[in-house]
Parts: sequence; structure tokens; C-alpha cells
Amino acid sequence: MKDSLYTALALTAGIAVPIMAALNASLGVRMGSPFAAAAVLSFVALLACAVAYVISGGAPGGLRWPGANFGYAAGLLFTVYIASITFLAPRIGVANAVFLVLLGQLISSAIIDHFALFGAPQVPVTARRIVGILVMVVGIVLARKPL
Repeated sequence: MKDSLYTALALTAGIAVPIMAALNASLGVRMGSPFAAAAVLSFVALLACAVAYVISGGAPGGLRWPGANFGYAAGLLFTVYIASITFLAPRIGVANAVFLVLLGQLISSAIIDHFALFGAPQVPVTARRIVGILVMVVGIVLARKPL
């Protein structure tokens, strides 16, 4: 049951990514700046997370801010992703932009899992996993429209 729920959540998130990319790319074109559109998206995301945090009852024992932590870099990486996809989608197409982002995700996630980086659980890169990733890469290459 838990695996089904996790799978459904991951698929829902996957469905949301290209929709978000298309909507934000359109906003960026209308605003004349991918960075302005990324800022709007980030602000709306901040509000949505704040509301969800309050509705969920917050953190047990109250909100605690950790000291200096590389985890804060995730905000910078979020900005790189949002600004890049907002810039690229109207220029190379939503599918091409998302496919290329997915390719980067496949490579970096396998490395993160294999070496258990950033506190992730270790999932070794086996021959079977490499073949699975390569099959996905071939699919991405075949599905992309040449630039």
C-alpha cells in the first residue's frame, strides 16, 4: 500500500513538472523576463508551503532553524531549475526542456544514491540499474525533437 501511495505521489509530481514549466514559460514571455516569472513562481510556492505548514500543525516542538548548512543551497538550485526551464521552454519546447532536465536528474540521482550523498539512503548503482538508466536515456533521445 505504501509503495502504491509513493508511486502515485511521484507520478503526480512528474505530471506537474511539465505543466509548471509550460505555465511559467508562458508567464515569462508575457512578463518579458524568465527571472520575473521565476520570482512570481517562487513567491506563490513560498505562500503555498507556508499555508501547508500551518495547516499540518507545523514542526513538533516549533520551527527550528539549523545553523550553517549546505541544505540552504537547495534554494539556489531551485532557482537554477525554475529560471532555466522558464527560459528554455519557449525557445526549445517544453518537452525538450523537460527531457534534458530529466537526463540531468537521472545522472545526478544515480550518483547521489550510489554514494549516499546529502543524507540520502544508499542505493548502489548495479549493472541492472545502469541498463535501466541507459534505456531511459535512449527513450529521452528518441523522444526529443532535434534542436
